[in-house]
Amino acid sequence: MKARRRSGVARALALAALLPGAFAVASSAVKPFVVAGDGIAAPLPGATAGDAVRGRAIVANRQVGLCLLCHTGPIAEERFQGNLAPDLQGAGQRWTAAQLRLRIVDASHFNPSTIMPSYYKTEGLNRVASGYQNKTILTAQQIEDVIAWLQTLKESAP
Repeated sequence: MKARRRSGVARALALAALLPGAFAVASSAVKPFVVAGDGIAAPLPGATAGDAVRGRAIVANRQVGLCLLCHTGPIAEERFQGNLAPDLQGAGQRWTAAQLRLRIVDASHFNPSTIMPSYYKTEGLNRVASGYQNKTILTAQQIEDVIAWLQTLKESAP
């Protein structure tokens, strides 16, 4: 099982590397936020309340965050969803908005060996191409939108 999982991880990372512009890079600079316990309680600075419709579109879009490369989610129209990371169905039941925010901002806070990108981090990253340095993968607003959608997912996967 472990060898199979590593193989899947290797394939996912290889696929991400082959996709030109796989991650859309946000132009906004990281604004300070406060980590308290296991989350970031306040919305990210500069963002308005998240929009669940926009959040679902971000997760489904394979050119923005590549969420479905590793995650499966309740987005029936998208084929070939990942199985390397937790199913997104039930995310709003399993985690609070604060916990989801920290996981998206910097999943390495919980697991230093994670393969999940830090979507709102610019410091302490390895092997970042010069054109992507000091840029986030998602904007603060996009992260708030994704959180708004994930919070609507209250039922566990079948």
